[in-house]
Amino acid sequence: MTDNPIPQVGRTLAELEDLTHDVAKSRNLLRSMKAKANEHRTLFEKIADRLRSMLGSIPVLLLHILLISGWIIANSGLLPPIEIFDPFPFFFLGFIVATEALLLAIIVLISQNRAEKITELRQELNLQMSIIAEEETTKLIHMVNLLLQHQGIDITHDSDLQTMLKPTNVEQMEKVLEEEVMED
Repeated sequence: MTDNPIPQVGRTLAELEDLTHDVAKSRNLLRSMKAKANEHRTLFEKIADRLRSMLGSIPVLLLHILLISGWIIANSGLLPPIEIFDPFPFFFLGFIVATEALLLAIIVLISQNRAEKITELRQELNLQMSIIAEEETTKLIHMVNLLLQHQGIDITHDSDLQTMLKPTNVEQMEKVLEEEVMED
């Protein structure tokens, strides 16, 4: 066994297929996060999501316009056969609309809270993947550096390369970001 400082550059077909499989698996992981979160919804979250999708539509908007207009016309005395049941200023209509607005706001908040949790999970995963990619890139730079040294190419004067050869201090970056957040 020889002591070769240069890593093996070539990959076998099986290694490339494994790499391709890993990339596809990562993409599926990102897509499936929402599906997994949807599977674990509570009954109330499922109901809220369904109501939000149904109530946030043009047909429901048009129905509300039609019903409110009909209510106002019917209670303005413009249709003689209909007896006025909520005279101007339409307090009962105001009560119904305010109650509906309250319920709709709660439904939207439930859905938004769940969507925010999914977004936070994706952001955390994205951060972890970025850290892994940075570590892999630094490793690749080290490997290229070894290859260049083996070829007798002097790169010691390249200050950018020397900086890139140093691993990123993730803890220090996190500390700086936390300080910036606290200042805001």
